[in-house]
Amino acid sequence: MNFSLRNHRRKWSCRGFMSAGAAMVTVALGAALLPSEPAQARRYPPPLDLFGLGTPKPTSKSASKPRATVHAAKIPLPRPRPAEAPKAVQEAPAAVEKPAAEKSAEPAAPPERQLSACRQALTEEIAIAPSIPDIKGPGGCGGEDLVRLEAIVLPDKRKVSVKPAAILRCAMASAIADWVRSDVAPLAASQGSTVSELDNFDSFECRGRNRVAGAMLSEHGRANALDVRAFKLANGQSINLTDRTVARDVRERVLHSVCSRFTTVLGPGSDWYHEDHIHLDIMQRRNDYRICQWNVWDPLPRIAPLLPAERPEEAPPREVAAKTDGTKADRTKTDGAKNGTGAAATKPDAEPEEAPAAEPEPPRRPATKKRR
Repeated sequence: MNFSLRNHRRKWSCRGFMSAGAAMVTVALGAALLPSEPAQARRYPPPLDLFGLGTPKPTSKSASKPRATVHAAKIPLPRPRPAEAPKAVQEAPAAVEKPAAEKSAEPAAPPERQLSACRQALTEEIAIAPSIPDIKGPGGCGGEDLVRLEAIVLPDKRKVSVKPAAILRCAMASAIADWVRSDVAPLAASQGSTVSELDNFDSFECRGRNRVAGAMLSEHGRANALDVRAFKLANGQSINLTDRTVARDVRERVLHSVCSRFTTVLGPGSDWYHEDHIHLDIMQRRNDYRICQWNVWDPLPRIAPLLPAERPEEAPPREVAAKTDGTKADRTKTDGAKNGTGAAATKPDAEPEEAPAAEPEPPRRPATKKRR
């Protein structure tokens, strides 16, 4: 095959296509192929006709067809509102429901706390004791279901104020209220008056037993104990539970009442920490073990005992010097001779021994008063 420039026209000739005659032949063939009448337009546009260029125009038949005439129907209007008709109440717009996402985002309200059985029983007819929030202190201090005991209501509607107000558990406050209502009030009536005030020495305090560092947690730290010093009566009299001048029978009645109601009673005689008040609590122990340590001391004598009488001046002086051993031996011999058992009795011819010289009598001293 020869690719020379000289022979390139003979191999691939394009002369016929590029000439004017070839162009005229092409136009003539195209005109012969065109239809004499316009073809019927397609009913549907081509699938890829995005701009609507191939949409057919309506034919003469479709254009000549008249459109349907729309008749407007008469709609009846409502009757006019009478003058005496009441005014219409506008309904409140319905609450728009929030989407579930917004509902979940909102913090849920804390559930309402149910009252305990003790709290429901400790009504204002028994005691003025409003509830207070729970206390969560260090080392287990605090507790739940707490109240502030401000006063105790007697059966005759009189109030016994607790000063200062005691922070206690509901169970302990209920036990104190029952004790005052059932035992202390009759005791005050026997004294010719009514009880008006309870002296609170200590209630809730986060500390160890007897305030000793490192000791076990006291029941005061659990708001489960109360220290009582005295009761005050309406006539101004005060009954101090550790005062020895108070009648013994009164203090013993209080002793028996508290030991039958509380599991722990500590007073004078228990230790040096409870000499001026009475400790009460309701601590639960194994086998319902109870502690009641309170010595009701006898009243102090009003008149001091008499001292011994003074020694009279004419009394002989007391012997202050001890006898020597020789003197004791001579006394033994003398006693034996009198009884006939000594050596002098066995030897009657023996010469009597010389009596020892009498000791000089010590000078007398004036009598003095001796204290014991």
